[in-house]
Amino acid sequence: MCRPLHVTGFTPQRRVLASRQKMILQRVAVVGAGAAGLCAARHILSRLDRFAPPVLFELGGKVGGTWCYDERVGTDGAGRPIHSSMYRDLRTNLPKEVMMFPDFPFDPQLDSFLPHQEVQRYLERYCQSHHIGPHIRFNTMVEKVRPVVTATERSKEEDRTLWEVTSSDASGCCKTEAFDSIFVCSGHYSDPHIPDIPGIERFKGTVLHSHSYKFAEPFAGQSVVVLGAKASGLDISIELAGVGAQVTLSHGQPPLTCPLPAGVQQSCPVVAVEEDGRLLFQDGSVSGADILMFCTGYNFRFPYLDGPQLGLRIEDHLLSPLYRFMMPPAFPSLFFIGMCKLICPFPNFHCQVQFALAVLEGVVSLPPRAVREDEAWLALREKAEQGVQRRHLLVLQNEQWDYCQSLARAAGFTPLPPAVRGLYEEVWRQRRFNSVDYRGRNYKLIGEDRWEQIN
Repeated sequence: MCRPLHVTGFTPQRRVLASRQKMILQRVAVVGAGAAGLCAARHILSRLDRFAPPVLFELGGKVGGTWCYDERVGTDGAGRPIHSSMYRDLRTNLPKEVMMFPDFPFDPQLDSFLPHQEVQRYLERYCQSHHIGPHIRFNTMVEKVRPVVTATERSKEEDRTLWEVTSSDASGCCKTEAFDSIFVCSGHYSDPHIPDIPGIERFKGTVLHSHSYKFAEPFAGQSVVVLGAKASGLDISIELAGVGAQVTLSHGQPPLTCPLPAGVQQSCPVVAVEEDGRLLFQDGSVSGADILMFCTGYNFRFPYLDGPQLGLRIEDHLLSPLYRFMMPPAFPSLFFIGMCKLICPFPNFHCQVQFALAVLEGVVSLPPRAVREDEAWLALREKAEQGVQRRHLLVLQNEQWDYCQSLARAAGFTPLPPAVRGLYEEVWRQRRFNSVDYRGRNYKLIGEDRWEQIN
């Protein structure tokens, strides 16, 4: 609960007058100090002739977001949910040459595939190099973000919406401040998605989500059914087999053709739990297990936002409609950074942030609200007509390169180097053939267009 509230930075008459006189720099709130939030701050701080220094609201005690490893599960000492889904032995599934912000390389002496600690150190170095730290409010929760002047109230000045942000610090003290723009950079990898499995309450073993998985040793010698064979499901299954667990990798994809460790077998999806606590699979087979682990992704959750007020549908696996996968059509000064899935995250943030700032600067002229809304729905409808399931409508994967190129072209910033795409696609091919050992390779970018394998 928030203690006494006070309001700062907002006097409507003063701000409207100053806006007309073009004397006030735009004030931006950034929710989250993970990779996306740091990227937003870095680019705002490079434009101090047009923007005031940003205010970053960070729930945790340090930068890094999901890259901050925390062995605790559930909630922290203040009763707030543990945000990070990192596990102890995670290594990146993309090489650093592809992962990096294009204007901030990793240490070239490091291997291409990094333990999560190196990514955390990289983000800390990025923060220090761009002097972001003084602008971060750590251990601060955003309680509410709301528009205080709507498009209908301002008629033709729809892009001039102001925002109230109410936040609370660790002591529970609240304050409310006004901003010209909001960058939502709080990610979507912290609220576990648990699919509905009939009879799950009858399962006699342990049920958990990969969000609460930290290391493999506690599962040694046990039978584990892992639901989901995307990146985390496959990696965790391999880790579990390494400590002697018997793993059933249950999923609805075509069977994986890459070699798997001896302790991992594949199966079709779990569809129910029998009366006796055994698992029923889609093919009619039944099996017992000690552990049922969901590697089934995460939900979109923004408890500080009122979706209907913003014209947004916030569902488990879908946030819509978003113009350019970033902006609610009615509120183009509210930006969601990094909501798309199966992307190269840091380069994607780099492009989205620069496009968003170009919108605020007036470099990018947006079409009318009705056109923005039509285009946002059309992008999703076209994917659905191609047979893409609703929960996968924000998956970009092969489309991400044209998407980032279009942002760069519209906003006038340097596009991503072609070599990044080439190496990304090569690593995806390698993962399909050798999911266990593909991280043993090292790469080097050679200029804008080429890369090479160096061992």
